[in-house]
Amino acid sequence: MLDIDLFRKTPQVVRADLRKRKDTEKLLWVDKILSLDVEWKKLKSEAELLRNTRNVLSREIAQLKKEKKDMKDVTKKLKEAADIPKQIDDLEHKQEDLRKQIDNYLLRMPNILHPNVPAGAGEEDNKIEKAFGKKPSFSFTPKSHVNLITDLNIADIERAAKISGARFWFLKGNLALLDAALQKYAIDFMHKRRYTLLRPPFMMNRASYEGVTDLGDFEQVMYKIDNEDLYLIATSEHPMTAMFMDEILDEKDLPIKFCGVSECFRKEAGAHGKDTKGIFRGHQFTKIEQVVICKPEESWDFHEELIKNAQDFFTSLGLHFRRVSICTGDIGTVAAKKYDLEVWMPAQNTFREVVSCSNCTDYQSRRLKIRYRTPQGTVLVHTLNSTCVATSRALVAILENFQQKDGSIKVPDVLVPYMNGVSIIKKHVFV
Repeated sequence: MLDIDLFRKTPQVVRADLRKRKDTEKLLWVDKILSLDVEWKKLKSEAELLRNTRNVLSREIAQLKKEKKDMKDVTKKLKEAADIPKQIDDLEHKQEDLRKQIDNYLLRMPNILHPNVPAGAGEEDNKIEKAFGKKPSFSFTPKSHVNLITDLNIADIERAAKISGARFWFLKGNLALLDAALQKYAIDFMHKRRYTLLRPPFMMNRASYEGVTDLGDFEQVMYKIDNEDLYLIATSEHPMTAMFMDEILDEKDLPIKFCGVSECFRKEAGAHGKDTKGIFRGHQFTKIEQVVICKPEESWDFHEELIKNAQDFFTSLGLHFRRVSICTGDIGTVAAKKYDLEVWMPAQNTFREVVSCSNCTDYQSRRLKIRYRTPQGTVLVHTLNSTCVATSRALVAILENFQQKDGSIKVPDVLVPYMNGVSIIKKHVFV
């Protein structure tokens, strides 16, 4: 959420940012917000004037009574004073209605972008910044992960669809073990970097969710619990950030660094016909997420730390990937700057996104009212988040990049200690 003072003092900054995003609809909202704010301030002034008048009348009535003046004068002033509370109440109700309208617009306004976010209309304009690792070469035609999991009998998508619908799966045998190995390795990896492990609730109420994202955009991909004020979480970043809602933190406790492990639930609306086979894109998946809550002057350094953590993690798996800076037309509402990591998928002959890393500056903390104490007063914190690993997407990358000529899968060296001694995944022979 943006500060109303930004619109009052420097509306040109907001307009310039929206032009970068090519968001013509919200560009029109700037004047609407300013117009509503002028009316709100006018009503506020009128209410303050009435309160002042009421105070003056109270003093005059007291003085008249003290001097035992003609009661007609006292009665007249009492009647005049008696009408004021209703007038103030009417003005306050109008103010509240205007404030709700203003807040409704502010809640849907996107964050102000960092100056070095690349300009562009969509994902085709995202800027490739750096490549990591070596692209694998094969003496055979590599299979897709869809064929590999079928040939090796290590997942059951048809039976999952029977009981849950499309985009769900059963992981089986050593693929399920590999998924668990990725989770435990990621937890240990982040623990060594002094991030506190959290297992968050898998559901959040609407007020909390509106604090971390624009539900106008995001609600279509979320699962709502019938007859309950609860949503299944789309990522553990959301509950880990919202847990400090309406709190004033101690400066000495910052930065706060979390590693969250959770199931994530998404409708994947808008992804119809894309990745309908296999396990790359699903309605339920496990993710290990990084979250940092810090002072404003530290957040850009932490943004680099978060993406480096993810880079080091995927480097340790022996995968080839690249870092991409997301452009103005593709960045979304909440982030001021965002990196993605995209891993090479040999069978698809392309890079696919596996990590998203965002600095949200004070956009979420203003909505959630999260501050910290300083000698000069309270200050809004900055919030950041990044994937460490979404295990289903990492599994796809491992299957395609580490497949062997005989159809088996070599387990990345760092994961072997978590695999109960399994270093090669072969065909699962049980039901």
